[in-house]
Amino acid sequence: MGFFTKDIKTLNDLFVHTLKDIYYAEQRIAKNLPDMIEKATDPGLKNGFQTHLSETKGQITRLEKVFQMHGVEVQGVDCPAIDGILEEASDVAGDVDDKQVLDAALIAAAQAVEHYEITRYGTLIAWAKKLGRDDCASVLQQNLDEEKATDEKLNAMALRSVNEKAA
Repeated sequence: MGFFTKDIKTLNDLFVHTLKDIYYAEQRIAKNLPDMIEKATDPGLKNGFQTHLSETKGQITRLEKVFQMHGVEVQGVDCPAIDGILEEASDVAGDVDDKQVLDAALIAAAQAVEHYEITRYGTLIAWAKKLGRDDCASVLQQNLDEEKATDEKLNAMALRSVNEKAA
């Protein structure tokens, strides 16, 4: 079920669908991060991915809390967008032999994931507030703040050292 189906009739339907979308995405990300940790050679990048795996597990727990607060069943819905981003990341990582270039590719892939999550959380927060669910928005804001911080750390790492080593 995508955004433009007949099953979505109200803003609340859209909110719940998108909540299920990001829940699925976070679970897929948690499943894929160990592979990225294993492939990363830069110690800072490896450590950053390990930290983000822990954060992602916490984000999943927060999402489950939002489902419960909103009174809907905790479940994911297939998200072709995150599947495509993760598949592309895996394909690129599999094609790079130079470990320093691989680290740069891993950062780029991770940032694509972060940007997807940032858009989803920003939208969910706006909709939660419009639905009078400031309580849900507050919990979702914690996830958004972590995603933005991770994106900033990845960007700084790329600009500070990883891209230079890959060049």
